[in-house]
Amino acid sequence: MKRRVAVVWLLMVACGSVATAAACPFCGAVGQPLASRRDAAVGVAVGEAAGPATLRPAGVLEQPFVLHQRLAGSRAVDRGEQVVAVVPAPVEGTAAVFLAASQSEETQGSHRAFAADETRLGYLAGAPSVDRPAAERLRWFVRWLEHPDAMLAEDAFAEFGLAPFEAVRAVADDLPAKQLRAWVGEPGIVQQRRGFYGLAVGLVAATRPQEREACLQTLHRLLREPADDFRAGFDGILAGVLVAEGEAGLERLIGLGLLEPAARPVEKRQMLAVLRFAWEFLGPQIPKPRVASATARLLESPVTAAEAAVDLARYRAWDAVDQVAALWASVGDDDPLVRRAVAGYLTQCPTPQARRHVEAICARDAARFEEALQASRLPLPQ
Repeated sequence: MKRRVAVVWLLMVACGSVATAAACPFCGAVGQPLASRRDAAVGVAVGEAAGPATLRPAGVLEQPFVLHQRLAGSRAVDRGEQVVAVVPAPVEGTAAVFLAASQSEETQGSHRAFAADETRLGYLAGAPSVDRPAAERLRWFVRWLEHPDAMLAEDAFAEFGLAPFEAVRAVADDLPAKQLRAWVGEPGIVQQRRGFYGLAVGLVAATRPQEREACLQTLHRLLREPADDFRAGFDGILAGVLVAEGEAGLERLIGLGLLEPAARPVEKRQMLAVLRFAWEFLGPQIPKPRVASATARLLESPVTAAEAAVDLARYRAWDAVDQVAALWASVGDDDPLVRRAVAGYLTQCPTPQARRHVEAICARDAARFEEALQASRLPLPQ
């Protein structure tokens, strides 16, 4: 029974990790891109504001529009048709109106609209549909990164933030190397984007020999910058180093002391995320046993011990069994998350050494071990 519980725990953690790793893990939360919203709507029309916006009791802002023509979708648009749409801010003049499925009066307000000039309308009409291959789509969005229109720049970033890493890697030849090197170090850049740009600089360095030296200089300079309480996007920069330099890049990061007990907690957590990324995507460049051994060093810190133990179980890195077991009586004594990670790891580990550790822990702490084992059926909180 205990072994079955541990297997369930591992499967849940593994599935969750793979799901989150499919998109950029260094981009933070991004919104639904416009192309996805367009393709999900029954129609998109070019409209004109036909009155002021009104705040409704539900807290939404609504505004009437008169429609001029269909921009996308299957829904027919009668010129002069009027609808009421939810807007993020009052619109003066032209708008893109996303139409809901029903045209009945009861659904007024379920349409959506935002102010749109010719550039926005052209972007909305030209963005490739979501059923196209991911790499093909990203090539179209490259030109819109950091566009002067903040909405379009944010939308292009969202497309990259949600794309599989392999699709991003496939368009490395199209990425603007010079601009990326400037953006990743620019103080005024939107902070959320810095992690992606750091990763992208690493991709360019790895795939374009003529750009490699300049990109590596940028990444190495950013590694040397003084640390503040939280360096936004620093995890993406770390990942960029690994993408660009492989195992030598990992040695570089270790040499900076980012796995040491004295490292800042935020940097340890960033390193944990970067090592997960390396395990999932950088196998040819960084041997997986090397990633696992680096992860095991994060067992020494209370802020990363639980998650590092979970990752090592998912990696089936059983060489760390003694280190994981030792956590029970150290940081695990006060931390239930560590105890459940230790219980899950030990009961999944197939070695006789793990069984001896379980027996030793149960001999002095059976009730808490059983409680931790039952709790290990649930994934660790993010």
